[in-house]
Amino acid sequence: MSATLPLPRRWVRHSFSERLLRYFLWLAAIASLVWAVRSIEIIPEFLADAPEQMADLLIRMWPPDLAHYYPSVHAAMIETLHIASLGTVLGVALAIPVALLAARNICRNAALNAFAQFLLVSSRSVNSLVWALIFVAVFGPGPAAGTFAIAFRSIGFVGKLLAEAIEESAPGPIEALEASGAPWGHRMLKGVWPQVQPAFWGIALFRWDINVRESAVLGLVGAGGIGVVLDDAINFFQWERVATILLAILAVVVVAEILVTRIRAKLI
Repeated sequence: MSATLPLPRRWVRHSFSERLLRYFLWLAAIASLVWAVRSIEIIPEFLADAPEQMADLLIRMWPPDLAHYYPSVHAAMIETLHIASLGTVLGVALAIPVALLAARNICRNAALNAFAQFLLVSSRSVNSLVWALIFVAVFGPGPAAGTFAIAFRSIGFVGKLLAEAIEESAPGPIEALEASGAPWGHRMLKGVWPQVQPAFWGIALFRWDINVRESAVLGLVGAGGIGVVLDDAINFFQWERVATILLAILAVVVVAEILVTRIRAKLI
């Protein structure tokens, strides 16, 4: 009686259930895309006419009239930088205690950890323009509303990254200081701060760079800065002035990017 030879094994990339799941996911993605396109009610005539309208707008904006820059655009740009800088400083100051509460190796209380994480998520989930609308209702139109909007938006970003940097710090120096009887403040200053200092400055500089960009549009909702001048120029169809404002914003953003990159290279 001859032995039965085993059947050759056949390699299959995906099982039947995996293929079925993939087809279902593709179908769900296509259905969601079709639903989204139907919901936003795109008008084909406007879509076909968009390149012509864009070209006409660019023709109106060219050449930019640089005579509009000083003094109104210059003063608004300086105010924008002040909003971004003060908002960053205030946001970082408020984010530090929240980050300490969110770091599980510093704060051992699970309830406080969850509360701090809730604050960080709440800050990040609300857009800076929405924060600006809220503070415009509180303080009225002006740069104060923009400063607090930038600050409260920055808490979630700075606090989350700083808490992660604190949690990744080596426990040895902290345990040694604790064993020697050092108070909590000394453990933070001598054990944690030297380890997270490069990350802290990098996070703060990166957030300031982001805030310079975000503060440029806060004026569209009345929160001060260059956005107020830009909104006025658009409403009065002063397209050459709009081009000047956009060039000023671009120049400041590029300079801020270069400045932040060089400072981080020196500090880190």
